[in-house]
Amino acid sequence: MSNLVRAALVQAKWTGDTGSMIDAHEKHARAAAAEGARIIGFQEVFNAPYFCQVQENEHYRWAERIPDGPTTQRMRELARELGMVVVVPVFEADGPGFYYNSAAVIDADGTYLGKYRKHHLPHLPGFWEKYYFRPGNLGWPVFDTAVGKVGVYICYDRHFPEGWRALGLAGAQIVYNPSATSRGLSAYLWKLEQPAAAVANEYFVAAINRVGVEEYGDNDFYGSSYFVDPYGRFVGDVASDTDEELVVRDLDLDLIDEVRTKWAFYRDRRPDAYGPLTTP
Repeated sequence: MSNLVRAALVQAKWTGDTGSMIDAHEKHARAAAAEGARIIGFQEVFNAPYFCQVQENEHYRWAERIPDGPTTQRMRELARELGMVVVVPVFEADGPGFYYNSAAVIDADGTYLGKYRKHHLPHLPGFWEKYYFRPGNLGWPVFDTAVGKVGVYICYDRHFPEGWRALGLAGAQIVYNPSATSRGLSAYLWKLEQPAAAVANEYFVAAINRVGVEEYGDNDFYGSSYFVDPYGRFVGDVASDTDEELVVRDLDLDLIDEVRTKWAFYRDRRPDAYGPLTTP
């Protein structure tokens, strides 16, 4: 009997304010639960615009604490009500001058399990993240949830294979990658890198991207969110590149054992030979 997990993700357009954005995502979560989904993930800093298109102090106002901030607390209540694991990416405030691009992971009973902080921060036109965030400092945690072992990697992180592998070594079965990615060269990479990471590390990946043009810049976020399995195959169709969409897919976690038996990448690793890879 297959070990199926019905999983969901949301790609959304910015509504103009935090309250309505959270309301919209709660509506999507309820719709996913009605379809039987047991886990859902949202896009990068989901309750705010992607303000990193500009460098302005006013945007620190979007930051809040994890887990005692209002968004995490509301998502804990929602997770408990729906019996659903929720991956909640927000702009985290951790004291004066300490800010991170983070994601809280909440179990299906509303328990706050922990958070991931984005390690790799871009700093170029349209993506001025080092102006706002410190690099992540909590490693690559994998959370033991009601649906299995879940990891998180955020947007620009996906270009770096080391974190993907760290999540696999820690036992991840599903990795959510919430993002804010605009058209251009990255549109080609979007459907290349994450399937490749799923194959190399032999787990499922949920790739989530924003959609639309927002008020603080001219980046055109192209959606195209999807789930990919350990063989590198899309699970169902890729989402629209222009419209908001809820994606719900069945993930057969038994595929992980199947693939790891067929392609024994973890067995055949040579960590004894990789020392130079950590040399700056």
